[in-house]
Amino acid sequence: MTPDDQALDRLRRAARDLGRDLALGRSDALARVRATAPKPKGTPLKHADFLHVIAREEGFASWPALKASVEMRGMDAAARLQRLKIAIAHGQTHVIDRILEDAPDLADGEFGLELALYRRDAVARALEADPGMATRLIGLAPPLVHLCQSRMIHHWPDKRNDMLAIAEMLRLRGADLDFGPPAEKGSAHRLSPLYFALGHAGNLVLAEWLLDHGATPNDNESLYHATELGHRDGLRLLLSHGADPKGTNALLRAMDFGDVEAVAMLLEAGADPNEGSDGRPAHGMAHGACPALHQAARRMGDDRMAELLLAAGARPEATWNGISAYAYARVYGNAALAARLEGLGVDRSLAADEALLAAAAEGAVPGGRFLDPARLPEDFRTLPRQILNQPGRLPHLKALIAVGLEWDRPDSEGLTLVRVAGWEGLPEIMAWVLSLKPDLGHVNQYGGTLLTTIIHGSENCPQRAERDHVACARLALEEGVALPRKAISFAGEPAMAAFLDGWAEAHPGAVVEHGPI
Repeated sequence: MTPDDQALDRLRRAARDLGRDLALGRSDALARVRATAPKPKGTPLKHADFLHVIAREEGFASWPALKASVEMRGMDAAARLQRLKIAIAHGQTHVIDRILEDAPDLADGEFGLELALYRRDAVARALEADPGMATRLIGLAPPLVHLCQSRMIHHWPDKRNDMLAIAEMLRLRGADLDFGPPAEKGSAHRLSPLYFALGHAGNLVLAEWLLDHGATPNDNESLYHATELGHRDGLRLLLSHGADPKGTNALLRAMDFGDVEAVAMLLEAGADPNEGSDGRPAHGMAHGACPALHQAARRMGDDRMAELLLAAGARPEATWNGISAYAYARVYGNAALAARLEGLGVDRSLAADEALLAAAAEGAVPGGRFLDPARLPEDFRTLPRQILNQPGRLPHLKALIAVGLEWDRPDSEGLTLVRVAGWEGLPEIMAWVLSLKPDLGHVNQYGGTLLTTIIHGSENCPQRAERDHVACARLALEEGVALPRKAISFAGEPAMAAFLDGWAEAHPGAVVEHGPI
């Protein structure tokens, strides 16, 4: 038996052991399966499901992908190559540097990686030998997307010309500048190369090249995600190329960050502040989109934001799902907006549940009064999840829980309050939620555990620079959450990786060999 056969045999045995442990009712086995192979309740699991779990824990999308890679390259090379792919996908530049320093030829002949690493000469040779590679899918995505989703331009700005030369090679050989992979499995909506360049990679150079060469700015993704970049250059770029904000939710997303200037830019470009209000067409806007004044109430928009929206024609009396912007302002604790609306003569009446939620926002909850959460609209039922990332909200959160709102109910994405606090990197909030004894074994719909959600937040939360995800990870581990060994090396944020490595050394008994990453 070759070493590779032995490696695959070891992985198959691990899958059989997992199935045995699950049959014996071991909680760690159940957690691993729930995290990587979720199935409807009551559906029997097969050996193939356990193989899938093992493959995911090794960093591969499926068992066939793991098996094929091992058979082609050997176990060690396959694992290292897969780690490189994940590092590139997540922009983990220090991991990429380390892997390529140890194995500089690892990506040779891997066309998708050569694109992402801006290897101009290698791409040119591959396309000269086979021009069809310019349009042939690599996995689910065309080659141009592999180039666009790379974040290496921030690490290697000197390779700008190589990156653009590769884009031009692909274009000249037929690459579609608007064609990308499905947004999710089975979806008809596709994510464009422009979305990956701008919204995913923050690569304004490549985004401008795409737009200058005819890519459509109206892909129903890019404008929305341009509001998340921490600057307005991407927004200006798209609007200057004719992006239409109607139906994109970009206006509401800019308000998530309190970005008055971005809101002004979008309104000037034609965003409708009343879009989504009751009785008004939403122009294809995503489910859950509300009028702008309601959003201002939810996101604690200040006087400047309110005046901007009102000047653009926002209707103070507009309702959303039968609820007024005034009621939203009172329920969310936006006293300034509530006062502004009162001054405009809006109806100030509140339903009984709204009045109790407003009292909680003001810190004046009457004793002995409670809500039935099932009676509330979803936006009010998930109020704790929505406000916890706003400064100074802990007293408000405590008041909401005191009147009966749920603190451990998963939202539409399977996220519970403690996971949202961890992803946001808010240790004070997370410590309070942990004191309520939430379900630490819950897995969200993406397969994320509490620890992996915190790790993901350390790399992707828009406010991560000012938050403390390491402190949140420490809280989770101190509560007894297990640390999968592979999670240490798969953590892409250097401070988080260093902390997990140190924790593992100091607490070897908390480290498990298997688990989601």
